[in-house]
Amino acid sequence: MLRWALVCAAGVVAAYSAVLLANSRHFYTDDTEAQYAPLWVMTGRSLWEGRFPVLAPEHWLAGNYAIEEAGLLNPPQLLIGLLSVTVDDLALYATLVKLMFGVILGLGVYRVCLAYGGRPAWSAVAGVAFPCSGFLLFFDAASWMTAFTGTAWLVHAWASGVRYTRGRGGPIPVFVFLYLTISVQYVFPAVEAAVLFGCVLVGEYGYRREWAPVLRLALVSVCAGLAGLATYLPSLLTADVTWRGASEIHNDQFLTVPWSESLNASLPSTLPAFTSWWGYVQPLPMVYIAWFLVPALAFVDWRRARDAARELMGPALFAVLMLLWTAGPGTMGPLRWPARVLPMLALALLVLVCVLLGRYGTVSGIRRRGLAAGALLVLLLLRSLGAAPEIAVAHLVAAAVLGALGAAVVALARRHGPAAACLLTLAAVAPIAYVQVLAAQPTPMSWELPAKRSEMKAAFPEFDGTTLQLGDRALIPAGDRTLGGAYGSLAFGNYAENLELDYVGGYTPNGHFHFGHLLCMRWDSSVCPDAYRRAFAPEPETGLPPVDLMLVDRVVLQRALYPVARNEPAPTGWKWVDYPGHENYIEVLERESGPVSGRTGRVAHSEGVEVGATTESATTSRVRVDSPTGGRLVFARLGWPGYRAHLDGRPLPIDVVADSFVAVDIPPGTRAGELDLTWRPPGWKIGAASAAMGVLGLLVLQAAFVTTARRRRDTPPELPAEEPVAGQPDLLAVRS
Repeated sequence: MLRWALVCAAGVVAAYSAVLLANSRHFYTDDTEAQYAPLWVMTGRSLWEGRFPVLAPEHWLAGNYAIEEAGLLNPPQLLIGLLSVTVDDLALYATLVKLMFGVILGLGVYRVCLAYGGRPAWSAVAGVAFPCSGFLLFFDAASWMTAFTGTAWLVHAWASGVRYTRGRGGPIPVFVFLYLTISVQYVFPAVEAAVLFGCVLVGEYGYRREWAPVLRLALVSVCAGLAGLATYLPSLLTADVTWRGASEIHNDQFLTVPWSESLNASLPSTLPAFTSWWGYVQPLPMVYIAWFLVPALAFVDWRRARDAARELMGPALFAVLMLLWTAGPGTMGPLRWPARVLPMLALALLVLVCVLLGRYGTVSGIRRRGLAAGALLVLLLLRSLGAAPEIAVAHLVAAAVLGALGAAVVALARRHGPAAACLLTLAAVAPIAYVQVLAAQPTPMSWELPAKRSEMKAAFPEFDGTTLQLGDRALIPAGDRTLGGAYGSLAFGNYAENLELDYVGGYTPNGHFHFGHLLCMRWDSSVCPDAYRRAFAPEPETGLPPVDLMLVDRVVLQRALYPVARNEPAPTGWKWVDYPGHENYIEVLERESGPVSGRTGRVAHSEGVEVGATTESATTSRVRVDSPTGGRLVFARLGWPGYRAHLDGRPLPIDVVADSFVAVDIPPGTRAGELDLTWRPPGWKIGAASAAMGVLGLLVLQAAFVTTARRRRDTPPELPAEEPVAGQPDLLAVRS
């Protein structure tokens, strides 16, 4: 088994190396370059400075990291952040991190197949094929890092869960891998884990017809869920003020995948037909799974395979549910874009097919099975031609190559045995991945952000304090996406984290609804043309504009969005400032009186209150106040749920100005009072108690497991009865 595990790991490394030959930035694109890699840098900097980065008030729209995908309660994610600040080249670092998780993922699939009785060689084939399946390779591995890492932990949780119910493992691996899956802070892996383990519970009871092992697995799963609850409670309790919400259910056609596209699962040239960012016919092979998956069905002895129907009930049920989910609804609370579960469908089908091939594969009746495989290949070709007829030649070439590969695998199985056939099957994965990635160039997903932080910093202006940038990323021409171009002057997404600068906004799928509306700021920190007016328009209650309530030191205007702004006088109290070398892309406004952030802590406005000494941290403002007749303080803090105010230990109500800025009313007669304004993630006490309960439950289950294992060791084993030999072994079923 170790030998084939090493083959599996080597196969993943070879396949991902082939991908890099086709596109050296494949694993540093889209959300990885604009969201995750900068988040790693921010997390690492904070941890090295002794701060836990749960809240960054100066980042406003994107500063509540308790609800972002930072993985703050996931130890491997924190380690990735810690190490990121020691590496200058983020593209290189992201590639190495993803290569590591690709190997973890492949070995996890290998373990799942073994847990269901799969043979090591075919299990290794599944382990190499899954990291190169279409949607996972082009989206999760390339862009959506938390989906990728969550899936890597999930497959190990699956394997450990099956082993636990079948008496071959304990509860700790199940708990650990499930907790890591949940705590990546991306909701899809958590929900997929819940669905998967529900299917495993049903399948294992159907297979064993015993309640006790199934109940144990259910209990350890609940314990892991309790431990991971703290990851999502802040998001659930904050949802009402975010864009995403938590209860909306509706259907639309965006990234909902018709079931007919499953017929494209084995043709590498496939370009499926459904609606996404790029129209109806996709530029990427998103529904591709593995070149052998569909034709190999012809080489399973289905009559004998019926004996495994109960044993494989779990993955079969999971495959059916995932297929249903891919077709909609389009949005279920925070879950949107059903195509995101295509990797789960690929996982379930690969496990089923590779386990069946290992246990019941056969090349007997070769002519009949060859014709069946050919018919399946023709079906794949017809569906791919129907989806994207404009590349008919590519489809025909792909079908011919698949036919030749399949014939070679069958010939190897007949002449040299199943191990050789499996080696060729998995060896073909790397060149196919290379061709697929090469054919997709230039990738439609890349922001083309720079990779080296030292070069980013050297090219960018030295903007100290808090900066509000008003621009639109869509206005950057393709030729200007360089450090000598727009990226030397403008920061979209989380790019400012790489520069170690405080910018309002960032990359956030969970932005504050009211603040986003106030400045018409979007998920990537782009704004509408009216944002300039809104930023300097007085807020009715305080009479101050948002730039003052935010204690902004500088406003950067993208020239492409505001081409004539410099022709107008600067707003009162502000001045135009030149930054030579950047005038082609930005105009800069700074305060005439100098920076204001930090002068009075985060107190942005006071009415009827005299403010004394202030002490600040990211989560706490401590202010000495006097107010003989009563008054109000408005803070440069976004009104996320979770704030509490106390005056000399007595609680005070929290209010918000313009539905955005935290405000506290000070009662009359206050003399030298100490106001404490503190933020904690909503539900953190419940989450901590829940985690403690989960760990306690795990300890009880582990104690029971150890006791049972000790009893089994002390009980003399019964001698097994000899089994009769039944016929010739099948050539595709690997026994060693």
